Amino acid sequence: MPFAVYVLGLAVFAQGTSEFMLSGLVSAIAADLDVSLSAAGLLTSAFAVGMVLGAPLMALFSRTWPRRRALLLFLAVFIAVHIVGALTPGYGVLLAARFVGALANAGFWAVALAAAVSMVPDGLRGRATAVVVGGVTIACVVGVPAGAVLGERWGWRAAFWAVAVVSLPALWAITRSVPGGVPGGRGRGGGTAPVADARGTAPAAGAGPEARTRGTASAGQVPGRAQAPAPASAPTSAPVPTPVRDELRLLLTAPHLLPTLLTMALVQGATFCAFSYLEPLLTRITGLTITWVPVALALFGAGAFLGVGAAGRYAERRPTAFIAYGMTALALGWSTLALTAGRPVAALALIPLLGMLAFGTGTALITRVLGLAGRSSTLAGAFGTSAFNLGAAVGPWAGGLALEAGGGYRSPVWVSAALMALALLTEGARRLRRVRSRERASGSTAG
Repeated sequence: MPFAVYVLGLAVFAQGTSEFMLSGLVSAIAADLDVSLSAAGLLTSAFAVGMVLGAPLMALFSRTWPRRRALLLFLAVFIAVHIVGALTPGYGVLLAARFVGALANAGFWAVALAAAVSMVPDGLRGRATAVVVGGVTIACVVGVPAGAVLGERWGWRAAFWAVAVVSLPALWAITRSVPGGVPGGRGRGGGTAPVADARGTAPAAGAGPEARTRGTASAGQVPGRAQAPAPASAPTSAPVPTPVRDELRLLLTAPHLLPTLLTMALVQGATFCAFSYLEPLLTRITGLTITWVPVALALFGAGAFLGVGAAGRYAERRPTAFIAYGMTALALGWSTLALTAGRPVAALALIPLLGMLAFGTGTALITRVLGLAGRSSTLAGAFGTSAFNLGAAVGPWAGGLALEAGGGYRSPVWVSAALMALALLTEGARRLRRVRSRERASGSTAG
């Protein structure tokens, strides 16, 4: 695995810390800024909405840039808005900062996913995706609990400062290790393609040095006769990115892609709905003190880390079964947590299991999206990021509605169970359509 893929995971670690850390800070933010608990929860939704809108927009905006340049710009903006968030005295500015930070994070995710899979062979795409997504799980293990500890001791603003500081090494590492090639092919150096000869024919992959030097004779050249070398100053053809219209057509016509994106949004909605209100659930229903919240968050992150690792190793062998079993277990797991939240041992045992199932299933779904998209890897990464964060926006919002309606602190977990039931229905409908399309194809072949 190229070192640059791990660097992308490092950057995602800092960004994932920001995305998830509010689950341990909502009460402190609500008290400091004099807003309701549900309003503080909307800071997570604002970040997710920025990710939903920003992923395709930022991917289109930066699609012709060298990937290293795009990654550096997005990460620099992300650092800047966290400094603004740490300094602001008002809720409105913090809400806007979260949204802008999410736009930068979305652009980074879209480019990082495409860059990671372009730097490895097809057989390692699942593992490369797992390394990038693994940055989020390490954030859950280390970053989010650390943010909760910082918030408890020095205030929630200290957590924002910490995210900005932790992002700086990632900024430096990207300049040193990520290839600076322009997207447009499946080359290893960031997607650069072989340069075509005068007639537009590129040398075949694996061709020897002589073939690469000679190429194909162009008009006016005599085959077999040595030709004068081109001047050193002659411009070299650059790979031309796939037109946006073609990428969109490939995405929209890819079989089963849109149902997979919907399923991904529902799965992530369930995850974020319960996770965003985990702190009040543990302190007001389970009966744990605030010092147990970082422990619970670390347990969730440890489970998520194991889930991503399992998805990277096993999801590509039997992806449909892996996703189906994970989704079924999640529906049962969220329901069980809602029923047993008043028992500390049961709650603490379920939290890492649910983290493993949620992120293992989510990683497998992202890998499926990238596989279905084919050559439209950049926009596929953007659409996958949008679906991921559409769930992250809808989940906390739906959980907040349940709280405002008087459903109690268990209600967001019940909403998570309901969202997983919907996800199972969409996945079942997708599989049914797939079976029917195969039957029609078999019938037409037999006829």
